[in-house]
Amino acid sequence: MRRYLVLLPAPEAEWAALPAEEHVRGMQLHEQFQRDLGQGGHWIVTASPLTPSAQALSMRPDGQGGATITDGPFAESVEQLAGFYLIDSNDRDDLVRCCARLVSGGGFVELRQLAQQGDDVSGQTNTDTTPTFQKGHLL
Repeated sequence: MRRYLVLLPAPEAEWAALPAEEHVRGMQLHEQFQRDLGQGGHWIVTASPLTPSAQALSMRPDGQGGATITDGPFAESVEQLAGFYLIDSNDRDDLVRCCARLVSGGGFVELRQLAQQGDDVSGQTNTDTTPTFQKGHLL
């Protein structure tokens, strides 16, 4: 079983300006997403919307062993993280299908697998395509 984080970025200003009917439609899309997940055998560990990014606190090292704490989001951008789902799944392909269905209704999704012990999280890619041999066997 692998664990995935479904991140829900959204343009906060646009979302806030939408009429109430669009907010209801958005909630209905998430209700369908949750049903799709259940039918696909995926387990929602937790899920939640987030408060607006203007209410966030951002913290950075101050260079002197302490922290600088500022009001507002860490990154200034049009889209902010509006919510998330933490999901356990044995079927990544079906999870992608469920997320794609949510996106087809007008949402945005970033799907990330949580690293497990032993996973390479360096962000580096191996550019050496030379096969490695050991004791006469291709590794």
